[in-house]
Amino acid sequence: MRTARLRFTIMYVALFMLSGVALLGLTSFLTIARSTSPVVSAQQQRPDASAARIAELEARLEAVHRDQARQLLGGSAIALAVMGVASVLLGRSVAGRVLRPLRTITAATRRITADNLHERLATPGPDDEVKALADTIDEVLERLEQAFAAQRRFVANASHELRTPLATMRASLDVAVAKPGPVPPQTVALAGRLRTELDRVDGLLDGFLTLARIQHGALADREPVSVGALVTEVVSARAADIEAKRLTVRADVRPDAWTRGNAVLLAQMTGNVIDNAITHNVPDGWVRVVAAPEAGTALLAVETGGPPLDPEQVARLGQPFQRLGLERTAGGGTGLGLSIVAAIAAAHGGTLVLRARPEGGLHVVIRLPLIPPASREDEAA
Repeated sequence: MRTARLRFTIMYVALFMLSGVALLGLTSFLTIARSTSPVVSAQQQRPDASAARIAELEARLEAVHRDQARQLLGGSAIALAVMGVASVLLGRSVAGRVLRPLRTITAATRRITADNLHERLATPGPDDEVKALADTIDEVLERLEQAFAAQRRFVANASHELRTPLATMRASLDVAVAKPGPVPPQTVALAGRLRTELDRVDGLLDGFLTLARIQHGALADREPVSVGALVTEVVSARAADIEAKRLTVRADVRPDAWTRGNAVLLAQMTGNVIDNAITHNVPDGWVRVVAAPEAGTALLAVETGGPPLDPEQVARLGQPFQRLGLERTAGGGTGLGLSIVAAIAAAHGGTLVLRARPEGGLHVVIRLPLIPPASREDEAA
């Protein structure tokens, strides 16, 4: 990869070599011009007796000049080659020093995420182009922090404002049904349907708050968490739902699948995935759950049977309000379950992969950073 440091080094070496070649050429030209300049022969000023001796001395002097010129050009070429190598090392060092502030800015910018938007680069130094770039990035981060804060406030305020009329409507239904005297069956049925819809809206608000907290809030209370223990607890808690649908659940749980994160959110992630497998399954179907270390990650995989699914639609299930047709909504879901799973996995440095099984059904794979046993023992100590 041709980095800026490499380009600066090549530019520096090229300019140095061009300057050296030009200087060497000028030296050669002056040396040749000096050696070939006309000399007034002393034979024209002295008797014939000394002409031979003077001619011999002039020939020797010219030979010395030629030897000196060759030695000078050879030494200059060797010096230019040595300085060319030195210019490569010096150019690389100079380019590194020039680009060091940019590398510092890049590394600091990469460390800033939605969880620490309050941090700033605050680059010291003279008021030059590099400091102007750092100040511009700080201004952008400030605007992003304000936008994220405004979004969090809006979600929190909207949820609280909406919960008040929901509670009022529930109370009104309870009052209407609990009035003295016989209550028409139609009223009781309508009250039941309205309570169901109110519960669904309440679930939507909870989902919105969860997404807002995960995506735009700080992830606190990180601790070692056993993925296998979470699977065991969730499957045990859903035993009644599993029995009602006559599902066969096969759990392959390994005790060494541990990760570090928020235990409450990881439990919600595991519960959402298994709830999705139970709710959108067929009667007398099956569910296979795997919690094990694999390829340096803590793997949580949930696989279900069922009819064949569209792979393109399955790939979009990690986004809010994405469903696979009306048959996937019969359980009364809000369409936020898998999007919350994706957000929790991303907040813990993991990934969510959704695949449609060729034989039918869905395969959900979550990979989280794995904690080695030594790290768990050190933290426990």
